[in-house]
Amino acid sequence: MLKHQLIHPKINEVLARAGHHARILIADGNYPASTKKGPAAELVCLNLSPGIVTVAQVLRAVLSAVPIDQVNTMGIPPDDPYAKQGEPAAWKEFRNILEQAGMKTPLEPIQKYAFYEAVASPDHVLTIQTADQALWANVLLTMGCRVPDPGH
Repeated sequence: MLKHQLIHPKINEVLARAGHHARILIADGNYPASTKKGPAAELVCLNLSPGIVTVAQVLRAVLSAVPIDQVNTMGIPPDDPYAKQGEPAAWKEFRNILEQAGMKTPLEPIQKYAFYEAVASPDHVLTIQTADQALWANVLLTMGCRVPDPGH
């Protein structure tokens, strides 16, 4: 019986095999998940219908299961029409989730094409495709290390 919030068997399997520096992409519904991924990355599709499930829901579950060292979003190129609208609303929600999880790790955007390159890395082990309709709601997590519990 698992004690964390993540119960999807395939996602747990991939995360259990992954180690320090492994990358996990939680993709919104617009992300080209079938073509923009690492050479050995697994793809788990959780896109049931528009808006179900969301990146935020998956982020909460994944954060309950594995240590994370780095959190990146896909940055908006300055010449993109969406850049004029300011920071995407989803990013504020992601920061709140990180805070609720007790993480001090900042949410750091990396520009769109650098984001694609980061995902294409051999370190990319998993893409979780959601049906999130929020724009610019992709999150790339870099796994940290398990540290000994001083109480045990």
